[in-house]
Amino acid sequence: MTIKAVFLDFGGVISRTEFQAPRQHLAERLELEYEALVELVFGSESSRRASVGAISEDEHWNAVMSKLKLSAAEMQVVREQFFAGDVVDQDLLDFLGGLRPKYKVGLISNAWSGLRPWMVGRGIDRAFDEMIISAEVGVMKPEKRIYQLALEKLGVAAAESVFVDDFPENVEGAQAVGMQTIRFKEPEKAKEELQRLLQER
Repeated sequence: MTIKAVFLDFGGVISRTEFQAPRQHLAERLELEYEALVELVFGSESSRRASVGAISEDEHWNAVMSKLKLSAAEMQVVREQFFAGDVVDQDLLDFLGGLRPKYKVGLISNAWSGLRPWMVGRGIDRAFDEMIISAEVGVMKPEKRIYQLALEKLGVAAAESVFVDDFPENVEGAQAVGMQTIRFKEPEKAKEELQRLLQER
């Protein structure tokens, strides 16, 4: 079956932590291990709740600040330093632009409520026909429903789509609904795999 749509994850694929130093410095200032800080921000219960829209992104960060025993006034500085080493892959976005209009392009992201306005503010949303964000739809990868919602939004069958993600469990979730998949490890290899798959199908 011909591929009609390409879906990508955001964090870890389009935006990646290329420079660990700012986050490492923040962890040291807070007297935490790097991994413990990452777990607090991304792996905590408040993060999970924010990722399904049960609480806002700000409410999640309030919970993080409470656990760090820091004031709300320090929140913005902590947030900025935590993400200071993240870089949006403009080459990958340009590559996606080259796929359109022959293919539909969608985003499927486990993310908090702030992702869409952040992307819109930087024009990144223009790379996508649809953006499926877990906080907005109330379900996270690797649950089947989020992939099904994405397919419905773009009006394509699972077998007519390919999904790119860096987490194996999210790739497996997409495979479970019948999507073609690519496990993202580094951008050039992912683009090569995607081009090969599109040429074959």
